[in-house]
This record gives sequence, C-alpha cells and structure tokens, in this order.
Amino acid sequence: MDKQKVIFKDLGIIEYKAAWDYQETLLNENVQIKSAIRNAASSHDSNLTTTNYFLLCEHPPVYTLGKSGKKENVLMNDDELAANDIAFFNTNRGGDITFHGPQQIVGYPILDLEKYYTDIGKYLRNLEEMVIVTLSEYGIKGGRSKGETGVWIDEDIPGRERKICAIGVRCSRWITMHGFALNVNTDLGYFTHIIPCGIQNKQVTSMEKELGYTVDYNEVKEKIKRNFEKIFESEMTG
Repeated sequence: MDKQKVIFKDLGIIEYKAAWDYQETLLNENVQIKSAIRNAASSHDSNLTTTNYFLLCEHPPVYTLGKSGKKENVLMNDDELAANDIAFFNTNRGGDITFHGPQQIVGYPILDLEKYYTDIGKYLRNLEEMVIVTLSEYGIKGGRSKGETGVWIDEDIPGRERKICAIGVRCSRWITMHGFALNVNTDLGYFTHIIPCGIQNKQVTSMEKELGYTVDYNEVKEKIKRNFEKIFESEMTG
C-alpha cells in the first residue's frame, strides 16, 4: 500500500481556541470535499481528494473539558481561574478534563480514516503506540491502562499508576480532530487543581519527572513526527 501523504504544520505557541478553530476549518473542508466526491461519483471526477494534516503545538495554560466530562472535576472556580491566568473551554472531543500548557507537546491529526481504516479504536491505539515508542527511545516504559485512553506508566501497580499522555478525539464522517497531549517538561502543579481525565487517585507525570532532567523539547517533537510516519504508514510534507 502506498504511504498516505500528510501535511505537517508546527503551529508553535498558540491559544487553544485559535488551534481549535483551525482544526474545525480543516475538518469542515474535508467533509465538504467528501460530499463533493459523492456528488461527482457519477461523473468520475478523480481530481477531488481529502487532505491529511498533522499539527503540533504548545498552548498557554488552559483546562479543557470533554463532552462526557464534568465541570466539578475542575477544582477552581471562575475567579480563581482568572486570577491564575488559566483559560477554560468546554470542547467537543471525547474524554473528561485535562490541562494543556507550556512544554507539553499537543498533537492534532486531521486524518481521513477512510484512507487508513474505519476503526476509531484502532486509531486511538495507534496514537498511544506512537507515544509509547517515542517514550521507549528515552528508556521510559509506557503502557495502556484497561478501559482508560492515554499512555500510562506502572499502570498495573496499584498506587503507582501515573499518566504521561492524555488522548481525546472527535471524528466526523471519518475525519479526525483533537488528539494527544504529551507531558515533556510540563509544570505538573496545574494538574493539582483538576481531577485529571475524571480519574480519582491516580497521578500525572512528565518525561522530565521520570528522567530527572529537562528534556530537549524539539527533539521529542521530531521523534513524535518520525514515529507518526511509521505507525500510520504515512509520509510528511511541508
């Protein structure tokens, strides 16, 4: 099978809402193309095709709540959020509450899964695998916690389970958006003001905390890109 072409864009430090709006634009463009393809099927117009994107970025401090989440999992009121300069958004992704902030790699794949496989479960597992493989290059053993999306460390040891990467996605007409958030040198103090992912009594960690030193953020981004290409059998452009 030929490798899928994926346009890569590093958005740098960008406000959460701006990145969300951009994702929505790319998703909607692809959904419209899919409609046009169906309408043009009888004329055999082969020039129409959807476009895959892989966006990486970093957000100023923000808590985001998934559509199945509960606001009570945010342990700060609106005044406290404002006083600490932390934004808050209800989102249309899956999952509960999470934090995005500096030195965290946030990835937003905008993929047409009909070009890959029409299986959301497999897509989520592959996102996890991409992170697990990346962590392994630093000697960190990431794994999966049964019934909980994301990447964990010591997930089978009660009391020691800690999450290093959160994952939450949305899919419309097999076009994906939202994605993953990997804690590299993230200030974990922000997680003390929420019940991360709505999961009680489990910790959150970062690559920096696990390794005991500040990790080269840009190096991790490059490894994420390369492992995305391998796991998703894709070729980055741009």
